[in-house]
Amino acid sequence: MTQNIVATRPATAGAATRWWREAVIYQVYVRSFADADGDGVGDLPGIRSRLPYLAELGVDALWITPFYVSPMADFGYDVADYRDVDPLFGTLDDARALIDDAHLHGLRVIVDVVPNHTSDRHPWFRAALAAAPGSPERARYVFRDGRGADGALPPNDWESVFGGPAWTRAADGQWYLHLFAPEQPDLNWENPEVHTEFADILRFWLDLGVDGFRIDVAHGMVKAPGLPDVGHADQIEMLGTAVLPYFDQDGVHEIHRTWRELLDSYPGERIGVAEAWAPSPERLARYTRPDELHQAFNFHYLGAPWEPARLRQIIEESLRTAGLVGAPSTWVLSNHDVKRHVTRYGGGETGLRRARAAALVMLALPGSAYVYQGEELGLPEVLDLPEEFLRDPQRGRGEDAGRDGCRVPLPWSGEAPPFGFGDGGSWLPQSADWRGLTVEAQDADPGSTLNLYREALRIRREHPALGDGELRWLDGPSGTLAFARERDGRAVGCAVNMGDRPVRLTVGGPVLHSSGTVYRDGDTVELPSDTAVWWELS
Repeated sequence: MTQNIVATRPATAGAATRWWREAVIYQVYVRSFADADGDGVGDLPGIRSRLPYLAELGVDALWITPFYVSPMADFGYDVADYRDVDPLFGTLDDARALIDDAHLHGLRVIVDVVPNHTSDRHPWFRAALAAAPGSPERARYVFRDGRGADGALPPNDWESVFGGPAWTRAADGQWYLHLFAPEQPDLNWENPEVHTEFADILRFWLDLGVDGFRIDVAHGMVKAPGLPDVGHADQIEMLGTAVLPYFDQDGVHEIHRTWRELLDSYPGERIGVAEAWAPSPERLARYTRPDELHQAFNFHYLGAPWEPARLRQIIEESLRTAGLVGAPSTWVLSNHDVKRHVTRYGGGETGLRRARAAALVMLALPGSAYVYQGEELGLPEVLDLPEEFLRDPQRGRGEDAGRDGCRVPLPWSGEAPPFGFGDGGSWLPQSADWRGLTVEAQDADPGSTLNLYREALRIRREHPALGDGELRWLDGPSGTLAFARERDGRAVGCAVNMGDRPVRLTVGGPVLHSSGTVYRDGDTVELPSDTAVWWELS
């Protein structure tokens, strides 16, 4: 192989000492990870009981989805009390014990914070509904008079991400804004009281020992002055591609700068991770400027097609724009809001082969990687859940828009559901076909997807060329993508064959890992279709 394009992003000075620049972070969807009390719903003690599994897997941190007090209209992203644990998930003492135990296992803990909106059961919103228009209680949220002669029309044409108008009318005739479900009223971040409250919430959890926050809807909070109409229907289709008056407004950056100062005031490099959508890569990079957040999710990479030219373009663009502000890129294949990538890549054996190959590509790229629970088992999306279990509010956009299928509880052991998830069944039904995908079934199989991830994470952790740093493209046969990683005098090559026939690659050094069987002949290997390989570069 010959060198092609050099270094898309230089590493910033001292970056190698910063854990978050190359961490592999495991997303725990708390309802579906492990159930300790037998009620069919995952909980904090369940997570705590499985910490040895995560430590053995080889990840650096876990990000836990919301476990705060909530009526669960959006499965915890509608928070009624930000400083306590919902009884469904345990107690505040359970949270403390989980954080402490995770640290003993060498794992950092990142928790969600939801600052764009609260639950409609939050004491603030209950007080707002009980108060008069123009009152201090209503000033914590976005209340407006309606349009039309009697105010019967919404204040503007904004649409909810979950479908329908983004406004609901209160009993006294005023309307309140909710960019998501009606049970999730938007906070008014022009109100200093809101800023003070969330700074206190962050301090509460930092004092308990969390290592950072994943910031839900980090592009929200600030709305354009005057709340102007969008002038366009199907606004969800514009998310991430066009300017919207309620997302990615410049004012959000002042909030994140303030939070960065707060995070930096604590020892141990506590971090902020933005869930942010922006109309251009350059605008997304603004969230990770040196005085703002540490990382932002790379949704462009998540949606990349299985095609080498397009994948390379997205990788280059991601590295370029992150490099503009000296931030690490992040890479993610699945999460709790999208179809699992085994299914997105075609499903069945084809989808699994591609998912395994994609894992090696992702874990070889510069920066930080996110692993969604169950992807290390090769879990597919569950597409045939019975109608009575489908409760995701996002189905308001259409029956196929629900996210339930990627949230089915994990299979741990045994031959039948609930596969060791807990003693009381599971809140979403598991597929009986998962008996071969349990942790127990895959544990002793050297060729399993679980052991593919374990070995990849071991090599990534031990090899100096992987993690943070630079990327150099390599030439390869048609249908392939290949690059080199170099640091401290060591180098690793990574190549993936996305074509429909085997190809031969010159590798020279020893093969370190592969997502499927590769055949070596001297200095060359035959790389089958939908397969990736790592090798030591001279």
